[in-house]
Amino acid sequence: MATALAVLLENPSDLQQYCTQLLAELTAKQQLIDKLTHELALFRRYLYGRRSEQLDPGQLLLEFASWVQAMNTAAPAPDAGDPPPPGRPRAGHGRKPLPAFLPRRRVEHALPEAECTCPECGTPLVKIGEETSEQLDYQPASLFVTEHVRSKYACQACESHVVTATMPAQPIDKGRPGPGLLAQVITAKYADHVPLNRQVDIFARHGVALARQTLCDWVAEGAALVEPLYHDLLGNVLASKVIHTDDTSVPVQDREQRQTRDGRLWVYVGDTSPPDIVYDYTATRSRAGPLAVLGAFRGYLQADAYAGYDALYATGRVVEVGCWAHARRYFWDAKAADEARALLALGFIQQLYRVEAEAKELDPAARRARRQAQAGPVLERFKRWLDEQADGVLPRSPIGEAVHYARAQWAALTRYVVSRLTTMSPSGRCVGCARAGRTGSSAAMTRAAPGPPSCTASWPRARRTRSMSGRT
Repeated sequence: MATALAVLLENPSDLQQYCTQLLAELTAKQQLIDKLTHELALFRRYLYGRRSEQLDPGQLLLEFASWVQAMNTAAPAPDAGDPPPPGRPRAGHGRKPLPAFLPRRRVEHALPEAECTCPECGTPLVKIGEETSEQLDYQPASLFVTEHVRSKYACQACESHVVTATMPAQPIDKGRPGPGLLAQVITAKYADHVPLNRQVDIFARHGVALARQTLCDWVAEGAALVEPLYHDLLGNVLASKVIHTDDTSVPVQDREQRQTRDGRLWVYVGDTSPPDIVYDYTATRSRAGPLAVLGAFRGYLQADAYAGYDALYATGRVVEVGCWAHARRYFWDAKAADEARALLALGFIQQLYRVEAEAKELDPAARRARRQAQAGPVLERFKRWLDEQADGVLPRSPIGEAVHYARAQWAALTRYVVSRLTTMSPSGRCVGCARAGRTGSSAAMTRAAPGPPSCTASWPRARRTRSMSGRT
């Protein structure tokens, strides 16, 4: 080492080259350390931190406060004669009344006979009124057996013709579950995220032993019953002018592998109120999934920057609309690595959401005018700031990736301003319910081996399965 250093000292050009190489290696290692530190912070927040991305106004930098002050100064002052805009109604305090549609059970509490006499004069007391208070109670669900008794008839003359009453149509031919039990199993699994193995334990507490394989078969049979509803909902969604879509990963149990693999669950939300929602499961995140569902769609598609949608946009029938919730999440995740820039970007986005909230109740034409008048200037300042930061951040740093995503998606992100139909971002509740089933109950889907489906959480289809997640 000493000999090599002596040689370098004799050749200044070699020494300079060696120092440059060391600095490059140091920079690369520091970038790797920053990246791993950022990923570790994200994993810790995912495991132990709060999931909410709500921004505390107190965190906004003075730098962004100057932007807001300048925007308010440039805005025209409201006419003194105009009434102030209606504020958000405040939530009431105290207990809310119990719903009127719930059945009431009247329980009367009368005085004992020994206390129905006046202690002053001994005269019997007379009822003059009542005081009523309501208490909410719960009656546990119970199982019962329905006996289907079919009468048999025969001819007394010839004693040969015997007729039995026809059995009404049942959800599962020759199956034991009634419509109520079958609906409960499916609802508990897909809406309440109660895995079938836990439902087996629940039924066991009621004294009924049911195998998990039996419940799996019931779920598969139930899928065939509601398949017409699925096609009807899908038709309604494809008839919408705007469709919101997103996807999330779900763990899939594969009998050909020793561990679970990732499948994809896609959600497609129509523009009706309340919206029609369709879920679609695919084994991978290839573009074949959305192409198969949205191949005949014409209108606006609001989604993230997934390249699999590009084939739809290339047809000219589908117009891309960006999702500000995805763009905002990039800056939110970069807050731990570069708080100053991330908070400034989040402040711009917060102003856009505020304008959108104020215009929510307006008609489409007035909403578009409000966006262009108030959100337009904010977007212009935000775009100038993004362009200024593009050359000053490392491309692979968290804040660099956030800036690059926003700049690359800018045309799609700002399209909602000139459109009367689209919004800044769709609601995340639809995919959120899938994530709740995935994480809240250690959910996993099951892929059966080649052959007839056995204990599978997904609903079998000829082309591919569509299902909410849940452990079987």
